[in-house]
Amino acid sequence: MKKSLKPLASKEKKQLLALIKEQWSADFKPELVFFRNEKDKIYAVHKDIAKIDLSGARINSVGMYFGEEKKGELRLSIEASQLIGPVAKKNVVEFNKEESLAWLRGEDLDKESDCSGFVIVKHKDDFMGTGKYTQDKRILNFVPKARRLILGELP
Repeated sequence: MKKSLKPLASKEKKQLLALIKEQWSADFKPELVFFRNEKDKIYAVHKDIAKIDLSGARINSVGMYFGEEKKGELRLSIEASQLIGPVAKKNVVEFNKEESLAWLRGEDLDKESDCSGFVIVKHKDDFMGTGKYTQDKRILNFVPKARRLILGELP
């Protein structure tokens, strides 16, 4: 039998926001309720969801996929990077057009940076997700296969 999905307790939400603050130096104060499933995937939904009684429901997920927490690190979804990116003050990597196309095709990229851990990647004003910056100055790509660009050009 599957467990019901439950919202993060106030303390857990504070820990999640502290993780965001630490990794991206982002003052992110959303009017969102966060849920975590048994696989440590985090979902976000507007706070009005609290008005609905979900106690008897068997729910696998609700709202927008926000990211995944593992080993004290948070890997953001593309949509979550678009929420946090505009307020992030560190660990944001700017790509040029060619790098952006390679990223959207699912390629890992070599990039010189002073970043560490998970980084938000962007091109101009577009936030394109999160990658993992490695010690060998490479950004590992986490764009899901179903969302990768096969052909095409950026504007």
